[in-house]
Order: sequence, then C-alpha cells, then structure tokens
Amino acid sequence: MCEFCLKHGEGKKWYLQANNYSDELLSDIRRRRMIEEFFTNSDQITRGIENLNRLDKTPKFIKSMIARIITGRQKKIHFGQVIPIEEVEKIFGFVASIARVACFCRHFTLKQEKRYCYGVSLSPDGGRLAEIFRGLDNSFLTGPDLSGMESLSKEEALSAFREHEREGLCHTVWTFQSPFIGGICNCDRSDCLAMRCTVTQSIPVMFRAEFIAEVDPDLCVGCRQCMRVCQFGAIVYSAANKKVAIDHRRCYGCGICRSMCKENAIRLNDRNKVPAVANLW
Repeated sequence: MCEFCLKHGEGKKWYLQANNYSDELLSDIRRRRMIEEFFTNSDQITRGIENLNRLDKTPKFIKSMIARIITGRQKKIHFGQVIPIEEVEKIFGFVASIARVACFCRHFTLKQEKRYCYGVSLSPDGGRLAEIFRGLDNSFLTGPDLSGMESLSKEEALSAFREHEREGLCHTVWTFQSPFIGGICNCDRSDCLAMRCTVTQSIPVMFRAEFIAEVDPDLCVGCRQCMRVCQFGAIVYSAANKKVAIDHRRCYGCGICRSMCKENAIRLNDRNKVPAVANLW
C-alpha cells in the first residue's frame, strides 16, 4: 500500500476512510485559507506552468533535487492518487453530497471551462467545503452558463465518470492539506498540470493506484483501442503476436484501458500481489 494508507488510513486504503472527508478537518483555519488561496491565486498557477517549462533545460541532478523537494512539500499540501472507477463508486457510496465544478487546470491550460472536477462531502449540502467555494469570486467556478457548483446525485455522478472514461480521462483523488480529501478529478497528460508534472517531468504529485492492469492474451484480438486512451504509455503492441501487453513499471492502474476493450481482455490486479511493482508508487 502507498504511504498515505499507512499514515492516514491505518493500513487500509486512505481514500476510503470517511474521516478523511469530514468537515471536522475544515475547522483548521490554515486548511481553509490554503483552499481559498489555491482557488484564487492565479499568479501562483501561472508561475507553476512557467517553472515546469523551465525544467526541460535544467541539468538532471539539479532536477532530481528539485523533484524531491516539490514532492515532499506537495504530500503535505496538495497530493493525489489515481483510482479506478470501482473505487470512485465506493467513495460515492459513503459521501452525502457530490458537486461538479469547472476544472482549475483546464481554466489555465485551455482558457476554457471544462467541468471535470467534483467536490465531495460527508454533509448533505456540501458542508464547509461548499461554503468556501461559494465565498470565492472566480469566473472559473461559476462559468458563463452555470451558477456555481452543480449538485449531482450519486447515479448522475457515476454516469458522468463513465463518460469521462470514454473520453480517456483518468480518475484521481486530491488532498487539501493532507489528509483532508476535497475532490475527485478527471485528468489527462495534455491538460492536467499534476499529470504533466508527474508523468512528463518525473516530479510525482500523485501516487499510482493500488492496482495494476493485466491483459489476457487469449482474449486480446490486437485492436489496440486501449492504447489510444492510456495516459501513461504503459501499453505495448507485439507485431509478431498481434496482441498488446502491459508495461507494469509504467502502468498507474487507472483501468481506463478497460473501457475501450470490447473483448473484456483487460483486468485490474492488486498491485501488492505483483512483486515487480509492489513498492512502486
């Protein structure tokens, strides 16, 4: 299990522990201020994008040092983990409210409103997290056509997540001053700053999932549709065998590849049971 499971989950999946979503954690004034600043300090995001671009020209050993510093800091402040849709459904099973809002990353990378982010709360009305959001005066939260947060039923939210999978988006849970979890996002390497940082720049700000994908070669017909949606470059194709396989060291266990497989040839296994990647997060 990842280190958050040990630190914040008592040896169980930390993102399935209801206390990590509780309003009680939002009584910490520092956490409330961090959330407010996160969603209002656009200059910080702009600088972050510029700094990511500069890293391409940074010597490898210096970049490695910077990466450790950034990852250590983000684990305390704003860190994520990839989760498959089965785990999303479990989270929706115990939270009391789900609200869809505009994606912060797409607001800056695309200059567009894309509602790929979901706030979750144990309180029926969104609780203190909703209070914080409503108090923010930002166009990316309200958008041109929709007023603030859209309240969704669990069925509506799960249906939306299945549609996001068909778009090739990867599900992730996020902390706001760990261990408080305030949202579930749908990410891709093109537009999501966290995935660009983690996958493209090798500066982890999210853990891999607790799972790993596996292909059944007897069922695979080599259509390669799964390769189209893999955000991590973890699927390889054998021209000799006319089949695909999973590169376990690249796989983040999101399970999105399954949504494209008409043969049901891809399954998710427990990462801990695959020795080669059991400790790779």
